[in-house]
Formats: sequence, structure tokens, C-alpha cells
Amino acid sequence: MTLVVGLGCQRGCDVHTLLALLDSALVEAGIGRQCVTALASIDRKQDEPGLLALAQVLNVPLLCFGAAHLAAYEERLSHKSSVAFAHTGCYGIAESAALALTEQLANAPARLLITRRKVAHATLALACTG
Repeated sequence: MTLVVGLGCQRGCDVHTLLALLDSALVEAGIGRQCVTALASIDRKQDEPGLLALAQVLNVPLLCFGAAHLAAYEERLSHKSSVAFAHTGCYGIAESAALALTEQLANAPARLLITRRKVAHATLALACTG
């Protein structure tokens, strides 16, 4: 099964914040870290140190998409953020990035296993196939 974590974060969000958010979501879903296939975000975050460090901790790739690609997932989002749209041009980074990468890797339809989870400096969603 393809399992992708989509992430959005403010600049400078540290890996510990991201890891705590990820671990709490995975525990809630009964999923181990080793099941995560990849991380996904928006292209403007491809050099974000916290996201890169998280990918290294999990030993998975971080793949990023442009806002136009992510905007295509708008109708499938559980939450639409006008703040995210104002900053990026898409209504939800974590959910749309998770769906986009899961579908790209699996070449199959994806669904949100964990909808948007938010802490002060980051958002997370988990998508899978099947």
C-alpha cells in the first residue's frame, strides 16, 4: 500500500514539531513510521530544513508540487483555507499534496486516511490507496 504524508508548514518549522505531529497522527491511525512511503508538500517548501530533516529521519523522499497541480484537488479537501490560498494559490497543501503524490506513485486513486491535522506551525494529512 502507498502511504503518503502531506505537510504544510511555516518557514523555520523545526523537525521536532513535524515529528510530534506525525507521530500523534500515526498512533491515532495505528500505523508505524516504517509504513510511510514518502512525504509531499508544495514546491516552495522543497528546501525547508524541517521537512528535509523529517524525510531523513524517516528515510523517505520528499516530493513537492506546484500550486496549480495541487489546486486540482480542491474539491476533495476536508478543509479549505483562505489563508493558504492567499499565500500559495491553493486551498490546502497537506491534503492535496498527500493525494497528488499517492496517486502519482501508485498510479491509482487515493483517499485521505487522515484528514488535515493542525498545530501552530504545521499541517499534516495522510493519503493512501485502496
